[in-house]
Amino acid sequence: MRHSFGSFGKEVASGLTLRHDHGSQFISEDFQREIAFLGIKDSPSYVREPQGNGIAERFVRILKENLLWVRRFQTVEDLRLGLLAFKNTYSRQWRIGRHGYRSSAQVRERQKLEVAKAA
Repeated sequence: MRHSFGSFGKEVASGLTLRHDHGSQFISEDFQREIAFLGIKDSPSYVREPQGNGIAERFVRILKENLLWVRRFQTVEDLRLGLLAFKNTYSRQWRIGRHGYRSSAQVRERQKLEVAKAA
């Protein structure tokens, strides 16, 4: 929340919708209360709907093909730094078709502006 919306507090993420499967962590009372507090709209997928898992699995494949299978890490710290660098590259430079060929960082900035306007 702090990274994407600038703070952590009540309704800081209003306007955001979270799509998830029916895993126990997502339907738990604690998780549901937390996303409600943050202003996130809950959007559970339909049972046996494969799209949600497919999106997550595709990201893991991108991570493997662009970092984990092409570099050797001598230490856990090297891996941590590599993951942070990949996150930055993916967030700022990777253009995603469903986002109008904008990066996820650009989409988050637009969402922050929309939330600020609505407030």
